Amino acid sequence: MKILVLNSGSSSIKFKFFDDKIVKASGLVEKIGEQNSKVSLKNVLNNENFERELAIKDHEQGLKLVSELFKESGILADLNALDGCGHRIVHGGAKLKEHCLVSDAVLEELERVSVFAPLHNPAHLMGIKTMLKAAPSVSNAVIFDTAFHGTMPDFAYMYALPYEFYEKHSIRKYGFHGTSHSYVSSRAALLLGKKDISCISAHLGNGASVCAIKQGQSVDTSMGFTPLEGLIMGTRCGDLDPAILPYIERLKNLNSDEIDSLLNKKSGVYGICGFNDFRDIAKQIEQGNDKARLALDMFCYRLVKYIGAYFAVLPKTDALIFTGGIGENDTLVRRKVCENLAHLGMELDFELNEQRSSKERMINHTHSKVKILIIPTDEELQIARITGELISKN
Repeated sequence: MKILVLNSGSSSIKFKFFDDKIVKASGLVEKIGEQNSKVSLKNVLNNENFERELAIKDHEQGLKLVSELFKESGILADLNALDGCGHRIVHGGAKLKEHCLVSDAVLEELERVSVFAPLHNPAHLMGIKTMLKAAPSVSNAVIFDTAFHGTMPDFAYMYALPYEFYEKHSIRKYGFHGTSHSYVSSRAALLLGKKDISCISAHLGNGASVCAIKQGQSVDTSMGFTPLEGLIMGTRCGDLDPAILPYIERLKNLNSDEIDSLLNKKSGVYGICGFNDFRDIAKQIEQGNDKARLALDMFCYRLVKYIGAYFAVLPKTDALIFTGGIGENDTLVRRKVCENLAHLGMELDFELNEQRSSKERMINHTHSKVKILIIPTDEELQIARITGELISKN
């Protein structure tokens, strides 16, 4: 089955093409709407690259250029030759709880819930509409970051606000990174030779979240109504005393949009030390930058607290999983976190932790009570798999 996976941003389109679950090509349309826009495609099978640099005015033109590069590379003659296209959607809201094929009703609901994820959902919608226009005969599927967390019990997803805010306005915890948490936990089960496992998954990138997974199902997660809650992230503040917000509003005379920008784009480790790339933070620490040291310590401390809380929530914990750009590659973060969790039976093998590899692997000491795993996430493969399943059912 030929499946194209699209992850549309406000000024970009990331894509990956699968043929029978094998990656044939991947690429990116970047800086849409600017004069120095660029589209690139890599033929994964022969490592050949195809590029175009020109002003790309909108997503429609960007996808048209992607189609031209597919044809030029010999990988795909036309987008209409696809069996399906899977779209990553950050927020499904209260009604879109399960992955599904696109319909007019689905598009209407996605428009309605875009207010829940204003940085993501409008761009995802652009990608869907562009694909529908470019290849009208192709089935489109929407894969929700929130869907995996649909198994959370009510006492975990409810906020202690007047009940009408949930009943009338759907204010509750939704959780995100569900496609990643679902993928890595299923891979961990295979690695450990079990059907379903109870584990704690830490997806650590510029956006970061932790998920408590009981027998393969999400029972709690750190992100909430939006992706802002929970861990300290690259530019997001994570958990915060709500009373700080009206105080800052009065102190700095900020409106709600400015407050939103402050919390989402100017806070996190970036707000503490001026850097949100953990490689830069590590270099700054080596050079004696104490704010960089503080940012790293704050990030790791918050992460340890969430993992510890979920260790208490789960009746047993088979594994702790690290994934995402930081989780997979930052040896210092993994070491600092695991050292502070040793009393819970998580014993890191320091030599294994330092080894560089892109493969799934265990990095725990042989007598560790809890397995410590690095599972490189592959959200696109998971989206392609789910898209194929949805198309086959219809």
